[in-house]
Amino acid sequence: MPGSRTFRAALFAVPGLLLAGFGAAHPGVLDAATAQRWAVLHIVLLPVFPLPAVAQWLLLAPASPWLRRPGRVAAFGFAAFYGGLDAVAGIAAGTVTDVQHGVTPAVGALFEVGDLLGHIGAGCFLAASVLIVLATIARAGRRALPGGVLLLAASVSFLDSHIFWPRGVLTMIGVAAGMSLVHYAASAVGEE
Repeated sequence: MPGSRTFRAALFAVPGLLLAGFGAAHPGVLDAATAQRWAVLHIVLLPVFPLPAVAQWLLLAPASPWLRRPGRVAAFGFAAFYGGLDAVAGIAAGTVTDVQHGVTPAVGALFEVGDLLGHIGAGCFLAASVLIVLATIARAGRRALPGGVLLLAASVSFLDSHIFWPRGVLTMIGVAAGMSLVHYAASAVGEE
């Protein structure tokens, strides 16, 4: 049924859209005035950041084992390392800034660790996205190109944009649209 195919494809947009929404509410800078909101937002985000990895895991289901297995390892790497960024540079840095009434050298050290974890996680996200696009092109041919190009462009942007407004929010909208379109293209093959 085309309607259910569209609904399933729309579900793949949910993780990116959720992160875009939180990104629009994310403080642009961590300081004494935003510290408590910064920490609370990252606590709320703990169960949200792994959702794109779940979507990647599912998008890899029809792939050959040669693409599916490393893709799922990369998706897991994203969830693990990006969750680490969220905990260290989000919750810990926000809490320390709040308790100390401002940014201190300790917060700088937390950001250094968080940045490293985030770069590893975002690299894993890009790797999983590349394998998803390759698997979808192998399955759906040229129909996979619009979503694949969008997903890859957003995944590259994610390497250094996080979810901050405006670029990070647009990046997450690109992830949402790319995942949705990739799923829609791949699922069309099964309905022919």
